[in-house]
Order: sequence, then structure tokens, then C-alpha cells
Amino acid sequence: MAQQHLDPTDPRSRHAGPVPTGDALAGYLRAQATEFLRALRLHRETGSGANGSEGSAEAARALRRSARRISASLHTFQPLLDSDWCEAMRPELAWVSGTLAMEHAYTARLERLLAALHRLSGSAAFPARVTAAPSPKAGAPAQERGNLTVGAAKAGALLDRQLTLARTRAHSTALQALGSSRFHAVADRVAVLASEVPLTKTADATDLRPLSTAAQDRLADAVAALPLVVAGHPYNAAALVHGLSPDTVPHPQDAPWHQVRLLLRLHRYAREAVSGPQGNAVVDLRLLAAGQALNRHRDASEASASAAQAARTPRIAPATAYALGVLHADQRHEVEAARFAFQQAWQKETVGAS
Repeated sequence: MAQQHLDPTDPRSRHAGPVPTGDALAGYLRAQATEFLRALRLHRETGSGANGSEGSAEAARALRRSARRISASLHTFQPLLDSDWCEAMRPELAWVSGTLAMEHAYTARLERLLAALHRLSGSAAFPARVTAAPSPKAGAPAQERGNLTVGAAKAGALLDRQLTLARTRAHSTALQALGSSRFHAVADRVAVLASEVPLTKTADATDLRPLSTAAQDRLADAVAALPLVVAGHPYNAAALVHGLSPDTVPHPQDAPWHQVRLLLRLHRYAREAVSGPQGNAVVDLRLLAAGQALNRHRDASEASASAAQAARTPRIAPATAYALGVLHADQRHEVEAARFAFQQAWQKETVGAS
């Protein structure tokens, strides 16, 4: 019974069932390529208006999902595949996934920021995590809430203009990409992949699990480098350091967490390829909380960057700048909350796997 809880990439499960080899990888890649083509057909059938229909949006999400899984498999299991083919396909699939993701990202970011502004400018007192920032003189909170309420409307309008423009441009870019010769070349290669996977001569006799375990080890090493001890204390204000500096580059503290998110995705997709359809539900249940926390971290980090960018807009009113500053601090504290949630989920997963 104990073997049912073993990680299929764990050497202890080597004799728990059939050894997954290149045949299993080929089946997984063919399935993902078929999903890609099905989503592409759906996208063409549903079409897309100025803002895209719900059907085309779902088709775009399906295209991104399959493109990510194919690209991740080419990365993890490259020793079993034609090297030149992998090197040519991976950046193209990343381009497809990234291009199609931008419109949805801007839409979700605007909704997130407007909802946060509405919450922060309400009549209730600020949440405790917002007051963790250096507080002003005594007797000023009521006046501050008034300033935030006054500035929140203009801050929301400014964010709406900036992010709606970015979303419209991303939509146009996605439409141009889907009609480009570059995308058609990618689709043609995926169509070939759906019937013919370029495996090496030795792939049929090669166990997939060591390569999957290597992906798991890379994730574990990256997590070990994170400041999880600090992340174990909610709202420790470490994520606010350098928050509103003049430098417009991404927040330096966030990069390692973003990298862990990518490595977690690679690990999850590698487990899918190794486990097959029956293992997918187990993988999702075990890694769902950690993955969701890192997605929240990414979303809050990008939202805080948009608030900071809006706050640097020339000649905005002081009340607007103040509202954007509070909004930025709120999102940076959401970054901390996500780090704390990941730390809790990772500890539980580590205990459960031991």
C-alpha cells in the first residue's frame, strides 16, 4: 500500500509498474500536439472581435497550455529527442505562449488593481498589512483615507487608460502573430509532431524517470535558495524593500520566486509525461497549493509594478500619486502573503513526500 504514495520519479518506485520510456514521451507529445491543433481549429472557428469572444479566449488558453507542455517536455527530455529540432522548436513555442498570454495578463491585472483600489478606499479602516508601512503623524489616518478616496478614482482611471491600451496592443499583436508566417510554420511543425515524434535511436529503451527526477532536483535546489525562513513570517515587510525606487527594472527580490514557479511547472509537466493520464490528478492535488501561491506571487508582483509605473506618470495630482503608492504597498504585501502561502504548502508537501 505504501508504494501507492511514492513519487513515480522516485527511484524507490522503480519496480512499481512498467518503466516509462521514449514511447510514453512520444504518446504524451502526440497528445499535446493534438490538443494544440484542436485549439487552433476552435480559435479559427470562433473568430475574434475587437475584444475577442469567449470561445476564442478559451481556445487561446488551450493553445497556451499545450504549447507550454510541449516546450517543457522538449526541455526536460531533450536527451531523448533530436537536439537540433528541440533547439528550433522551444523558442518558437515560448513565443506563441508568451504572445497569447499578454492580453489575458493585462485584463486580469487591471481587474486586480481596480478591485484593490475599491477595497482600500472604502469607509473601513485600512487592513493591518497596509499599515505595516511607516505610518504618518498621529491623528492623520482619517485624513489619509479621505485623500485615498479622492485619489482612488483618478488612480483607477489612470490605470484603466494605461492597461486598457496595453491590452488592446497585446490583442492586436496576438492577432498579427496568429496570422503570421512564423506562427504557420510552428503550427506545421506541431502537426507533424502529432503523428511523428523525433526520438533518438536509444529513446525506446531509456527510462524517463531519471530525467524527471533531475527536473525535481532543480526545483528543490531553487527552493532551497529561497529565504523560506523569512517567508515563514507573514507580512514581514521584506518585499517592500526598494519598492518605489526610481529604477524601473523588475523587483530584484521577485526573480528567484519567478524562477521557482517556472521550475515547478517543468516538474509538474515532467510528472505528467512519466505518470500518464492516471497520474495527472495526483500531481495536481499534491502541487496545486504551491503552484497557486506562486501564481498569486507573480500576479501581485506584476500588479505592484504597474502601480509603481503609473505613479511615475508626470504631473499627476498628489492625491492620485498617494493612492497609487498605497496600492503599490498593498500589492507588495500580497507578494509577501503569497510567499508565506508557498512556504506553508511546500513544507506540507515535503512532509507528505518524506
